[in-house]
Amino acid sequence: MGDDVMIRSSEIIAILDKQTILDSEGMQEMLQRRKSESVNISNGIFKSLVITPTRMYLSPIAIATLKKKALNGVPING
Repeated sequence: MGDDVMIRSSEIIAILDKQTILDSEGMQEMLQRRKSESVNISNGIFKSLVITPTRMYLSPIAIATLKKKALNGVPING
């Protein structure tokens, strides 16, 4: 998923694209509330947000690539 982080597909609750997050006040509020659970692995500009039960990852990988990996049972990593 970037920065040598791997997540099992079964752990993923949602994968959201950057524009969805920026366009949604509710999503921005959730990011602020769960800031301590957020991990920015994008080293700058993120392209997607991967939500698991315990963490939220700002990823440099596009949502289409992450979804393809998840649907094919490939561990999501960078």
